[in-house]
Amino acid sequence: MTRTKVAADPLLWAVAAAQGRADQPEALFAALDQAVKAAIGHKLFTILTYDGDSGEAARIYSNLSGPYPTGGRKRLAPGPWTEAVLDRGEPYIGRTQDDLRKVFSDHELIASLGCESVLNMPVRWRGRTLGSLNLLHEAGWYDEDDASACLPFAQLTLPALLAPASL
Repeated sequence: MTRTKVAADPLLWAVAAAQGRADQPEALFAALDQAVKAAIGHKLFTILTYDGDSGEAARIYSNLSGPYPTGGRKRLAPGPWTEAVLDRGEPYIGRTQDDLRKVFSDHELIASLGCESVLNMPVRWRGRTLGSLNLLHEAGWYDEDDASACLPFAQLTLPALLAPASL
């Protein structure tokens, strides 16, 4: 009997392998940053967690720690973005600076970094959004194919969002 073998994606393999390292969550986040940049592309890459009780988002990773340091927090206002990304678990694609202006209060800072498009990919567990991968790039960069490509990377973030800091 002949069998067709499909090679594992080397970028997904690298991220999965990083989960086994002792220096967590830094090893995982750095591997995600590199893999997502190679697979999809970004100028700014952040990872946020969401607290449904407080309605706040906390930045737990940023590739640009100057303008977007880890530890930053913000309250999320209810609206179409939160309903799509947080409530329904759908990715958000903003293709232009105008799209970003409608959704993000820090749109001027984003634009100053040369970013005019965004892909917010939720990380989900048991029907809830626990966090998101946030990729930003030049105008028109992201589309639905990028959202599909980002999903496995986002879900590989899950152990870092669920694990207590003491593990």
